[in-house]
Amino acid sequence: MPRFIISGGGTGGHIFPAIAIANALKERDPQNEILFVGAEGRMEMQRIPDAGYEIIGLDIVGIQRRLTWKNLLVPFKLIKSLLKARKVIKKFNPDVAIGVGGYASGPLLRVASWMGIPTLIQEQNSYPGITNRLLAKKAHSICVAYAGMDRFFDGSKVKLTGNPVRSSLIGIDDRKGEALEYFKLRSEHPVVLIIGGSLGARSINHAISKAADEYCQAGIQVLWQTGKIYYEEMVEKLSEESGEWIHPVRFIDRMDLAYAAADVVVSRAGALSISELCLVGKAVILVPSPNVSEDHQTKNAQALVDNAAAELVKDHEVTPKLLELTKDLVENEPKRKALASSILRHARPQATQDIVSEVYRIISS
Repeated sequence: MPRFIISGGGTGGHIFPAIAIANALKERDPQNEILFVGAEGRMEMQRIPDAGYEIIGLDIVGIQRRLTWKNLLVPFKLIKSLLKARKVIKKFNPDVAIGVGGYASGPLLRVASWMGIPTLIQEQNSYPGITNRLLAKKAHSICVAYAGMDRFFDGSKVKLTGNPVRSSLIGIDDRKGEALEYFKLRSEHPVVLIIGGSLGARSINHAISKAADEYCQAGIQVLWQTGKIYYEEMVEKLSEESGEWIHPVRFIDRMDLAYAAADVVVSRAGALSISELCLVGKAVILVPSPNVSEDHQTKNAQALVDNAAAELVKDHEVTPKLLELTKDLVENEPKRKALASSILRHARPQATQDIVSEVYRIISS
């Protein structure tokens, strides 16, 4: 029976695609054996077991941008991770190693290539990071979400598949009533959904907290994922009067219903978020994070903005521009519908199945 190692993580943007691929591999053949390899102390070490899969952690970290003594440990941790990756691969003996990005994918896929194991890279962004650009030289296949990626990779290896997304997001158009009831929202007032990534976004959170009273006065309901570390602070900033209009939560587990409830979505521009937003077809305001490598979130967002499929607000301009733009979109139904129609054309609902088909093609060849 086929055996697969899936490696990567660090953020939801890497973890959720990894789980989607694993689930699709299991749907293809329940006998498939799957092992995850992540980075110790990172989010995947909890999220992957919660999804029902085994994971092994590597003691790997990235280089800090600021000057710190911790960077001195990076070479030693890398060597340690390479040695452990070799043991894991030798014991599990996978047919294919799949990298989804994140610290652990580097040593795992590098060792897999050295040991003659076929590798597949799933590149989520429109501008790949240095790890995937290095790994791509030995990869058998590179599944990408954006056209024109042969600028960075060997075009003969590139497959335009899109990003894997949660299957629950398909066909949410007729679930708004269920969604409003689930989140205790009122049907007679518009809903703005705020999602600043799985960890939350400080700039967006502060912009919403400062504008909370104005959203209330405008009759706009705000479903607001603050992130765990910001939740208490944001709740303290809200007035008692805002309680029926502003709905902060640490984390939204039912993103299918959150999208179904929303008239307008405000989001970071991570690759997974954008793929999901294309699939659900909502009017979107993107606020790219400035704290990511190679500014790839701005590049992701710009790919939609250039096609009139989203609005963009720069992180340092989020206060007060976010309030102005959300109110404008809520009041302008034709513009909302135009944005929703445009972004929907970028959706790739078969992405996960296409990636799994590529994995099987590698095995057969």
